[in-house]
Amino acid sequence: MPPRRASREVSSSPFHVQTWLDSAGATRQIVQFRRGERVFSQGGAADAVMYLQAGAIKLSVLSRTGKEAVVAMFGPGDFFGEAALADQATRIATATATIDSTVLVIEKDTMARLLQQQPDFSGRFILYMLRRNARVEADLVDHLFNSSERRLARTLLLLANYGQEGETTHLLPRISQETLAEMIGTTRSRVNFFINKFRRQGFIEGRGRLTVHSSLYSVVTQD
Repeated sequence: MPPRRASREVSSSPFHVQTWLDSAGATRQIVQFRRGERVFSQGGAADAVMYLQAGAIKLSVLSRTGKEAVVAMFGPGDFFGEAALADQATRIATATATIDSTVLVIEKDTMARLLQQQPDFSGRFILYMLRRNARVEADLVDHLFNSSERRLARTLLLLANYGQEGETTHLLPRISQETLAEMIGTTRSRVNFFINKFRRQGFIEGRGRLTVHSSLYSVVTQD
């Protein structure tokens, strides 16, 4: 007997996790974090999965010699801290709010139960993680082979959610040049140089919180 076809496919529409949690009556906690406040710390207990409702979060790792590296940035609609589901006992990185942020904290056991009991939720979560894994692989290639100018252009586009249908301009979350430098592996002075260059070329506008135009993508694809 052939396998039964799924009654519906996983949609590519935005992942509104709040709807699933409300319908399942899942235990969770909404926490407000001020700019610069830590959501969790490297070495702390990995006992929950986080879902960012509003704001921006940076994930950083501190080496034994005291050097810090930013390894990821998260925006509204992103999960983070999900390694807790893979029996990770302690956090291997620190999550910090770069602006005032609202985080939905879902206990590990609650999240595991949802994934087992809610097939639609599980499918959406797996799809989300696969897409993010692909982005992580692209980030690695970017760091290995591209110039700092291209890496900065790509990072600005990712932070501004480039690729949303019908959008040609995107408002960037408030983020410092120091953090951008840490993310792409260069100095603040180089970031400042390229930001000013992109502004002169009309690829970005504003001071402080930047508006990113889709035309910035030409920097990523140039030979």
